[in-house]
Amino acid sequence: MRLPFLDRSDEARRLKAFFRSGDGGLVVLYGRRRLGKSRLLLETLPRGRAIYYVADEREATLQRRALAEEVSRLVPGFADVTYPDWDALLRRFWADAPPRAVLAIDEFPSLVASAPELPSLLQKRVDAEADRGVHLVLAGSSQRLMHGLVLDRSAPLFGRAREILRIAPLPAGWIHEGLAVRSPVAATETFAVWGGVPRYWELAAGQPDLGKAIDDLVLSPLGVLHDEPRRLLLDDLSATTQATSILALIGGGCHRISEIAARLEKPATSLARPLARLLDLGLVRRDVPFGSTVRDSKRTAYRLDDPFLRFWFRFVEPNRSRLEARQVARVSHEVAKGLPSHVAGVFEDLVRASVPHARYLERTWGPAASWWGPGSDRSPMEIDVVAESEDGGALLVGEVKWIRRVDWRREEAELRRKAANLPLAQGREVCLALWTPTSALRAAKATGRFAARDVLKSLR
Repeated sequence: MRLPFLDRSDEARRLKAFFRSGDGGLVVLYGRRRLGKSRLLLETLPRGRAIYYVADEREATLQRRALAEEVSRLVPGFADVTYPDWDALLRRFWADAPPRAVLAIDEFPSLVASAPELPSLLQKRVDAEADRGVHLVLAGSSQRLMHGLVLDRSAPLFGRAREILRIAPLPAGWIHEGLAVRSPVAATETFAVWGGVPRYWELAAGQPDLGKAIDDLVLSPLGVLHDEPRRLLLDDLSATTQATSILALIGGGCHRISEIAARLEKPATSLARPLARLLDLGLVRRDVPFGSTVRDSKRTAYRLDDPFLRFWFRFVEPNRSRLEARQVARVSHEVAKGLPSHVAGVFEDLVRASVPHARYLERTWGPAASWWGPGSDRSPMEIDVVAESEDGGALLVGEVKWIRRVDWRREEAELRRKAANLPLAQGREVCLALWTPTSALRAAKATGRFAARDVLKSLR
């Protein structure tokens, strides 16, 4: 099933403005696989003056011939010539292309693998013939290679791009429209499995329900997404063993670098570089308590930032042997029992993400984070949501509960106790909030009650 074109309004606006410009230039588009980079290009490329070419792993001679065939749709006779090298092809294209022509090369790193001279040749064309008005778009899924080819200071094309667009997963609020899920609770559960990756949504849309989609696409060894984490890592890492091990440990509950190092039997200092790489790729995030900084390494927690990876490393990775033995039904039963706990963690993330975009308790708030540490009474304590109002006059303190039946009186009393014991809240105005799947009617009380509906509405 093909999804409608969702969101990407800012990216599309920037690309269309670039294509309308009479000046030539370069745009770089990158991000992990399956996020819709190709779809974004196809939706925005101007008809009648654009060439779209998807590179592959073939020899350079074959790829030049294939690209020349595509160019001939815009420049008649272009493919009638055999080009001995890339310099000859590019020189003729820049010379004969009509005004404001667009050359979009998708999966650019694959092309460079067979033609390492290409970035330098493109740099010469971009620099020497800017007045020709040719628009060049380079896109790729390998973030490591795109950085090395275009974004690093040592790269030939560094500093030439007029736009550098890193494509991120879709916000959770779009899943209603993408998968036609009406219930906010069901939408949250669905997002907790697939995250914001449009291709995963397309695959899931062909399934009768979430459970069947999980079984067929993820748990089954024949499923399209059964080995997805390995494919993601192969795009960006030459060796994946250490990265896979780190992801598995974080997904299994090891959140501090000392814990990860102990399990790997390595010094913590040896993990700084691989963790930094996983952070750059957006697969892992680094959490610190609200009001702290990342320099406070003793309070830093590492977590999987992608819902699908979190799901995979929780339910698939520990059961690989059983799944290979085709015990899918047994593992599926365990997934069904553990899914509410998994969804609860994702819902917490969504609540925190929604805080700067929603007007909770008639105020606007800055970015939210969780808080953990010793309370004012020195006893350990955790709070799900803490944020400061934009005017700095108040502190939002909240808890997130992924349970259907809520004892509001007990939960609100516990939240008031935590807020009173929070060192950051001493002497400040405190606004209290509770988030649940479906909120009860909001009585005139000091605690705001919010539901999945409120969260998803703000994440679009």
